[in-house]
Amino acid sequence: MDKQTHSFQAEVKQILHLVTHSLYSNKEIFLRELVSNASDACDKLRFEALDNNALFEDQPNLEIRVSFDAAARTVTISDNGIGLSAEEAIAHLGTIAKSGTREFMAKLEGDQKKDANLIGQFGVGFYSGFIVADRITVESRRAGLPAEQGVRWTSEGTGDFEVETITKPVRGTDVILHLREGEDEFLKTWRLKSVISKYSDHISLPILMRREEWDADKAEQVLKDEWEPVNKASALWTRSKSDITQDEYDSFYKQISYDTEAPLAFTHNRVEGRSEYTQLLYIPAKAPFDLWNRDKRGGVKLYVKRVFIMDDAEALMPVYLRFVKGVIDSADLPLNVSRELLQESRDVKAIREGSTKRVLSMLEALANSEDVSDKDKYARFWKDFGQVLKEGVGEDHANQERLVKLLRFASTHADEGVSFQDYVSRMKEGQEAIYYITADSLAAAKNSPQLEVFRKKGIEVLLLVDRVDEWMLSHLFEFEGKSLQSVAKGSVDLGQLQDEEEKKKAEEAAEAFKPMLEKLKAALEGKAKDVRVTTRLVDSPACIVVEEGDISGHLARMLKQAGQTAPVSQPTLEVNPDHALVRKLGDISQQDGDEARFKDLALVLFDQALLAEGGTLEDPSAYVKRVNALLLA
Repeated sequence: MDKQTHSFQAEVKQILHLVTHSLYSNKEIFLRELVSNASDACDKLRFEALDNNALFEDQPNLEIRVSFDAAARTVTISDNGIGLSAEEAIAHLGTIAKSGTREFMAKLEGDQKKDANLIGQFGVGFYSGFIVADRITVESRRAGLPAEQGVRWTSEGTGDFEVETITKPVRGTDVILHLREGEDEFLKTWRLKSVISKYSDHISLPILMRREEWDADKAEQVLKDEWEPVNKASALWTRSKSDITQDEYDSFYKQISYDTEAPLAFTHNRVEGRSEYTQLLYIPAKAPFDLWNRDKRGGVKLYVKRVFIMDDAEALMPVYLRFVKGVIDSADLPLNVSRELLQESRDVKAIREGSTKRVLSMLEALANSEDVSDKDKYARFWKDFGQVLKEGVGEDHANQERLVKLLRFASTHADEGVSFQDYVSRMKEGQEAIYYITADSLAAAKNSPQLEVFRKKGIEVLLLVDRVDEWMLSHLFEFEGKSLQSVAKGSVDLGQLQDEEEKKKAEEAAEAFKPMLEKLKAALEGKAKDVRVTTRLVDSPACIVVEEGDISGHLARMLKQAGQTAPVSQPTLEVNPDHALVRKLGDISQQDGDEARFKDLALVLFDQALLAEGGTLEDPSAYVKRVNALLLA
């Protein structure tokens, strides 16, 4: 193939512009990315060679080489992995298929730090070479193709790249970086070694560099033709825990997750029994940008007998633990296992169950620790990942009891961190239920009229304000024998917490206001299914509740916002017989000729209760007119 010029995909042009003009923090990241790509290429060859051993040609030992030429001002990263054909070079180095490209660019454009660490998170690591190079040459040959079908790819990181056929006797890929002015620090052995040690020490392939020694005659360091490994070249998870330092664990986590912070917690175990495997699992310190994408595959890499099989093996971890990063190395699975087989394998099911339990044990250790720093870690975890963990209550019935104990809420007694155990320990004598309220925000929950009698009696109420809470509650009905009861559903029944005098007073009020309640019900026909006197209100004139089994107003609003149709159900209006406004309404109801005024006041009362509950008015303009008319009356 003669030399051909191709244009980059539009997204690549944007990324290259950002890389060459904006990324300046932590430039050394380019070496991590290119070494990681080289390692992936070797893993792919090893995997494909399972079915075709001839792909190894005459080089069965896989390796990565890093070298530099000070005179030519180049740094070269070479591997003898799977390599690229000409078609693959054009496709893979000129376009981006990753769906995260748009988010990547938004992150860079919105972040003044322009952190180069971001580049690894979105599958665009090759282009990080342009942080330090003004030209990149890639020479490659795919395993199995003849030497004459090698390919050279060249670009200066602008709008185009060139591709031509070359003869390449050795399979694999050489990425040659032609350094920009001012990047000479990467033309030194010690500098490249330090970067490899920092980011790539745990790659299981040997990373080789030419040996450097002092030449007395020249009075300088010179490079020899001998190559020596500069990384440990052993899979971290296969080593004994006692031989691994905290720094090594943290470094490995950063390598596989592209995170800049150390993990919050990790667990490293060898499991033996019906299924034999090693697990090294991490909980990040902060939520990734795509945490809410339930379709995103998990963050666990699958190895079989130390042979890399696949990234993001979602079958190894439930969806609600999609934030977990790490490695699982199985001794039992076949090397040619596919994603489809993973879904059906009994061994995989055992690994998934065991790994899930191990992650939950990690979280329980933090949550139940007496150590202040551990408690602080769990509080940080909950702030970032709590909503995702709640998904497990409805999805993982086998571990529901353990998950429920890990839940944390705000309440009328504390703004955060309240567990069900905390709540039960503070329950009033005679209290039979765990009370909660759902709302759009913490402020709306705290100020809800439905809480007034509970606040008066000092009864704690959990304040549930996450979008997932309503769904979670459809799968959770009790805790340690105590039923969960919404304060905004059904008639308020405080059982033994309400004395006989209060009950008698409520019954008398209901009877005395019966004629007015009938008129109110008629005035609100089509809006409220019922109107009744309540004991739950202390300061407010009225509130809206729904009957047990009906959909709450909060859930109905969320469904509507999501473009879904919510079941139609009218709420019940409860009125406070001790409130002056309700008493005034009672007086008006007994007067002839004031029906219109009564109806206006009834509608204002209903709309105010709806607003207090977080709802929206069907006709805000009519509400404003009624309020203005009443103010002028």
